[in-house]
Amino acid sequence: MNSLDPRSLIAMGGLMALVMGIVLGFTRRYYPSSILGLGYWAMAPAAMLGAAVFFGVPAPWFPEVWRWIANGFILLGFVLFHVGFRRFYGKPARWYRVLALYGLTMLVLAWYGGGEPSYRIRVAVVTGAIALVHMGSLVFLFRNGNRNFPVRMVQATLGLHLAVLLVRLQTVLSEGDVGNLLEASAIQTFYLGAYVLSGLLLSIGALLMATDRVRTELEHMATHDALTGTLNRRAIVGFCEEEHARSVRYGHPFSLMMMDLDHFKAVNDTYGHQHGDQVLVHFVDCARAALRRADRFGRYGGEEFLALLPNTALDTALPVAKRIHTALSSGHPLDCKVSIGVTSWKGKDDSLDAMLGRADAALYQAKAEGRNRTCTG
Repeated sequence: MNSLDPRSLIAMGGLMALVMGIVLGFTRRYYPSSILGLGYWAMAPAAMLGAAVFFGVPAPWFPEVWRWIANGFILLGFVLFHVGFRRFYGKPARWYRVLALYGLTMLVLAWYGGGEPSYRIRVAVVTGAIALVHMGSLVFLFRNGNRNFPVRMVQATLGLHLAVLLVRLQTVLSEGDVGNLLEASAIQTFYLGAYVLSGLLLSIGALLMATDRVRTELEHMATHDALTGTLNRRAIVGFCEEEHARSVRYGHPFSLMMMDLDHFKAVNDTYGHQHGDQVLVHFVDCARAALRRADRFGRYGGEEFLALLPNTALDTALPVAKRIHTALSSGHPLDCKVSIGVTSWKGKDDSLDAMLGRADAALYQAKAEGRNRTCTG
């Protein structure tokens, strides 16, 4: 059975690199600037396209230099993917390490390409350098990456290609005849195909990682208040509906706390809306610190906030409200007073609307009794 012509495989890899480079380039242009690393990911397929050109086109002059440039491009492509992963998660590129590895590799390739030619050593050096880059990317992603499909796909691609590279390195170091890149043999086709496929899958994985980040940011914008960063009304009510359904099904108690900042209109009128915004943010910080990890907290409207306390009866919810009052009495310049209405689920016939109504009525009772207190409903 005849093996696929290596030049055809290289041409196919170059075409795929061109397409992915264009896609990632436009992705960088149209995605939010908060998505870091896209520029490096867009340049990575471009570097691999350069490698395909220099590997696939016969050298018109100085074939040693031609091969040296080709090897430099293929290594650069994987280095740019690595730098892109680091920047995507907000980490510095650590250029001193990257440039040291790249520069040393290129110097060794230059020597064994012209000074003391050795195809075997050149293959070992390039293979080992790319393996080191893959190891660095894998370690970084396992430490910092999300546990989602795009990251798992990138990790799997890096891991499988790393295994191929290590087998290739072992073969090169233990056998005298390592073949030729353009030799039409099954083993050379396999190694060459691994490079082409890994470049394609890393490009797709990078695109999926960026798209997933955009989706996450859009979901956050749709469910969180822009000023305070807490849940917006739709999101907090949605969590309350889910908790109410669980309570109806399993009989677990839960509580709601409706909160309203006291004399907030006077704060805005006296000090201005910018100061009022700072007071709201400070209140949210204090309330979050007082609430428990499982609790949900959101802005219900204006200076009114709602907290959901799962698996919490009324007698357990009251100490949480007390902690909020205490947190707002620390002497901070932005400290404010808050009135709180608390209610708990009373059984399967108790609807969420009824609970919200009771919490709101208890809140206004706290206002009527002098503010800066908690009442139950």
